[in-house]
Amino acid sequence: QWVYNILEKKAEADRIIHENPDPCDGFVLVPDFKWNQNQLDDLYLIALVHRREVKSLRDLTAEHLPLLRNILQEGKEAIMKRFSVPGSQLRIYLHYHPSYYHLHVHFTALGYDAPGISVERAHLLTDVIDNLVLDSTYYQKRALTFTLQADKALFKLFQEAGRV
Repeated sequence: QWVYNILEKKAEADRIIHENPDPCDGFVLVPDFKWNQNQLDDLYLIALVHRREVKSLRDLTAEHLPLLRNILQEGKEAIMKRFSVPGSQLRIYLHYHPSYYHLHVHFTALGYDAPGISVERAHLLTDVIDNLVLDSTYYQKRALTFTLQADKALFKLFQEAGRV
């Protein structure tokens, strides 16, 4: 619900760094709660898409390329304008599995060892775009390796099924 409150400007409207209001290909860019905005070494922002039906990387097809390209381009421009951090100094990625199922993209300072940047979880936005250009349904077909934490419900399900 907090994602929808941000998108509807019922909460945190004053924290929005950038917005593309297009209902199909738009998003809002906000600072992540992990970042106190006092220094740029641990810069961390999140782009939340306006489309509610797109939940995760698995939902993405070539239809979403305009949205993803908007996030990449406009997100980098907004961060440069507001924080003077060039796109070459950013790590821009999606998680799979995400911590919540509403498509969002992470923007972090390249040197920041942010939680969830490991190769098993983070998928660079530029790679996602390239993969969808090559194959429109890439993420519906592709096996995606990920780690399971022992304290998560999904791990317990795998355990019960004898797959761990």
